[in-house]
Amino acid sequence: MSGIGKGLGTVEVALRWDPSPLGSPAHDLDLVAGVYTATARYGPPAYSVYFDRRSPEGTISLDRDSRTGQGLGYDEVMTVDLGRMPEGHARVVVGVVIQQTAGPLVFGDVADPGIRIREGYTELSRHGFAEVAGARAATVAEFVRGASGAWEFRADIRGFALDPDAFIAAMGASPA
Repeated sequence: MSGIGKGLGTVEVALRWDPSPLGSPAHDLDLVAGVYTATARYGPPAYSVYFDRRSPEGTISLDRDSRTGQGLGYDEVMTVDLGRMPEGHARVVVGVVIQQTAGPLVFGDVADPGIRIREGYTELSRHGFAEVAGARAATVAEFVRGASGAWEFRADIRGFALDPDAFIAAMGASPA
């Protein structure tokens, strides 16, 4: 639960985009999360959650998945239950990757992409991908466990020119 001094509890990360033009291959964007331990906060994740998967302990789940951007409102939704996260987990990085089935795409090629991050009714962040328009993947949020054990949100918008597998391995690198 969230409250004064308790940090964040359950967070929702929602991704939207408009479908590709009629007759064009579908644009497929995916939410991914990397979990990092207290002893390895940066580098490759201890584990990752993406494409209809959930974390081993059930604290991160992909609740809605879209391969086309068709639908009302947000097309992909991931839930991160920070309040139930095991003690040894110290950092969670959430990102978005564009599947490259139709050739190289960047966020600037996708119509009206956007991300919303909230805890309950409290909006933590909402933005498009203008600052990473030339990227094929991007981190969008970082959740860090503080010394008191409370989870904090940090905006972490960084673009990457990597394929999905390479992005998942690199998304947790220490920001320069």
